[in-house]
Amino acid sequence: MKLLDIYAKMTEDIQHIERRLDESVRTEEAELNAASLHLLKAGGKRIRPVFVLLAGRFGTYDLDRLSHVAVALELIHMATLVHDDVIDDAATRRGQPTVKAKWDERIAMYTGDYILGKALAVAAQLERPDIHRILSKAMVQMVIGEMEQFRLFYRLDQSVRDYLLRIRRKTALLIAVSCQLGALAAGASDRAAQRLYAFGYNAGMAFQIRDDILDLMGTEQQLGKPPGSDMRQGNVTLPVLYAIRDERVREAVRAATNAERPDEAALARAIELVRSSPGIEEADALSRRYIDKAIRALDELPDIPAKDDFEAIANFIAERAY
Repeated sequence: MKLLDIYAKMTEDIQHIERRLDESVRTEEAELNAASLHLLKAGGKRIRPVFVLLAGRFGTYDLDRLSHVAVALELIHMATLVHDDVIDDAATRRGQPTVKAKWDERIAMYTGDYILGKALAVAAQLERPDIHRILSKAMVQMVIGEMEQFRLFYRLDQSVRDYLLRIRRKTALLIAVSCQLGALAAGASDRAAQRLYAFGYNAGMAFQIRDDILDLMGTEQQLGKPPGSDMRQGNVTLPVLYAIRDERVREAVRAATNAERPDEAALARAIELVRSSPGIEEADALSRRYIDKAIRALDELPDIPAKDDFEAIANFIAERAY
């Protein structure tokens, strides 16, 4: 089954989430409203809401209850994107100008803060202290991950472990929590919620590694931004860490990232050397190992269609080219 088939089955429920997202960010403050809706209308895969809804199938499926979790998690994700674009000085996202580029840094930061506040307000409609605790802890860890990324910008001496811990906090944790909280909101067993958390964690790790590979290997049309954006912004990702074990590649990457303003010719050479290095295949191999772990985490769950859908999504993550 393809990812589009899964989305097609869930069209009405996903559209419900989209409407709730729109309602949640609207405000009478005109500029804040425009900036929030600008990001929302840029679209996205909505993978976190989809995971919430699928996990809800392992309990008593109630779209209204699940939407509180799905909307809150997607808003948190959106807020981090706005803040990331300020930190990275990014001009485009999903082929559209970033909030920072279309307005300015101050508007972008306030917009991100506003969306985070709205996420908490949506989640608060569920009277489940355990869900609130899990969500709060995840948000704290995400901020720590952002700080770690900032601390390690341009650092070629960081370890693979540094990278993995960073993406665990920045990406995998929110995907894991999407699966876990979807199950808990639907009244699924704690054991099912734990297995779904494990699935989401491993799928999230694979998702980010694959994303970092695509940042180097994809086209601007596929990515909605220039290839090599991570390197340009000083974010040293797994394929690069593997590639720079070759001293020639290390020197090329250092030359491309040392200057205050990126040298486009040096950057293009560094990207090409990383592309042709074993680093891409090694990073892909690790991503696939995480996918294998994700699929194994589903073994103990009931054999319902949602289980097959989760496995299909995992396989899509392993192969995705966009």
